[in-house]
Amino acid sequence: MAPCGFPRTANDQRLTTIFFIMVQEIKFGTDGWRGIIADDFTFDNVRRVAGAIASYVLKYEDWQHGVIVGYDTRFASQRAAQVAAEVIAVAGIPVKLANDYTPTPAVSYAVKANGAAGGVMVTSSHNPWNWNGVKFKGKFGGSATPAIMKRIEEELRAGAMPQGSKATIEEADLKAPYIAAVCRFADMDLIGKTKFKFAIDSMYGSGREILAGIFHKHGVQHVTIRQEVNPLFPDINPEPIQPHIALLQQTVVKEKCDAGLATDGDADRIGAVAEDGSFVDSHKIFCVLLRWLLVRKKWSGDVVRAFNTTRMLDRIAAKYGRKIYETQIGFKYIADLMMEHDILIGGEESGGIGYSRFLPERDGVLNCLLLANVMAEEGKPLGQLVADLQREFGPHYYGRRDLHIPEEMKQSAIQRARADGTQSLGRHRVVKKENLDGIKFFLDAPTNGNGAEAWILFRASGTEPLLRLYAEAASPELVDEILTAAESFVRN
Repeated sequence: MAPCGFPRTANDQRLTTIFFIMVQEIKFGTDGWRGIIADDFTFDNVRRVAGAIASYVLKYEDWQHGVIVGYDTRFASQRAAQVAAEVIAVAGIPVKLANDYTPTPAVSYAVKANGAAGGVMVTSSHNPWNWNGVKFKGKFGGSATPAIMKRIEEELRAGAMPQGSKATIEEADLKAPYIAAVCRFADMDLIGKTKFKFAIDSMYGSGREILAGIFHKHGVQHVTIRQEVNPLFPDINPEPIQPHIALLQQTVVKEKCDAGLATDGDADRIGAVAEDGSFVDSHKIFCVLLRWLLVRKKWSGDVVRAFNTTRMLDRIAAKYGRKIYETQIGFKYIADLMMEHDILIGGEESGGIGYSRFLPERDGVLNCLLLANVMAEEGKPLGQLVADLQREFGPHYYGRRDLHIPEEMKQSAIQRARADGTQSLGRHRVVKKENLDGIKFFLDAPTNGNGAEAWILFRASGTEPLLRLYAEAASPELVDEILTAAESFVRN
């Protein structure tokens, strides 16, 4: 019966079906699809996404080399990976399925090493415990380019679910070859000789025990936290930023470590803590690594950064005669440029940093090793490396606020920020605007000598009722003031 007691007609059933399809719409964000477990992240929707991926692979890639499938430590990840593998195999495409929780970059490495047509990773990265999702990796071993994602979205809208002669699903160890590869890329002999001590935080994610295993093998002093599997991610989101990194900060101080190293839920992002327990944001990590590559390694290539990253990178690149490319937010844009130009390093605000010489892919585990590599080669703890940067290139401080607000408030704020009438923010005059991805105000604010040019970026999520504010300025106090003024602008 219908809700009011009337008999349900065929037309009612059609309307119900249409409504169900509407609420189950799948949207791809900056790095694949994410949804709330048991709400929109369901096995049926995983099948739909896998069907679209299979159809894309059959049409546009050498499908006979198969697809790699991996998964993280979240609720339902292992089963969802099996479901995706089954759909792809039914389409006639061979599958190598991870036999254990696996970092996303290990899937990407397996794609490239095996000459596979692509990779599927079941993960929701740094999102809260009740989210999950699917990422797709291109045959080059990195985030699928915008062009690839557009084609997969077209297949999804068409309801593609190809069927062929059922192919095999083979379980494989994706971690061991990946660990060997990152250890070849970093100078593990040098790191092994260091006297530095590290704290390692896997945030209950799929990087669990990998760094610890590498350090143990090479005789590097270390302590570990949050290595166990716990899909509730108790008290944190598995994102290596404040406040979720507080336990690592405490551990570094308590255990007298020279640095703390963290990876996110699927281990493709890095976070760090200095020897005094202070948080080292991804921008400083990017800058430390870039300067080391230019000064010590002297590798060729230019630099790519996302629209919401520090402009200290511009100063470093300019000093050493390297070009800076600026992209939209999402590593897929950075990966795209890595395959078109001679790119040394590319990175984004969220802790994703990659190297063309390895893979066009962000990699939290590799970056932890390289940060330890820099410390070993320079003979300095992490905090001192950051202080050296601030002295040489001017004080740069960064902050971010995530505003979970109604959709109409989010859209209103973006429209008002985009409007020509906005002349000031708080007590600071807006001197120019940029709109590559969101709306960025450059502000007439103090630079404390040669410090950062102040800016604030308003960027709305395309998939959630969420507006992110990003700011950089020459002092922490000024960053906080600008973020507070921006939040007031949004809410009022």
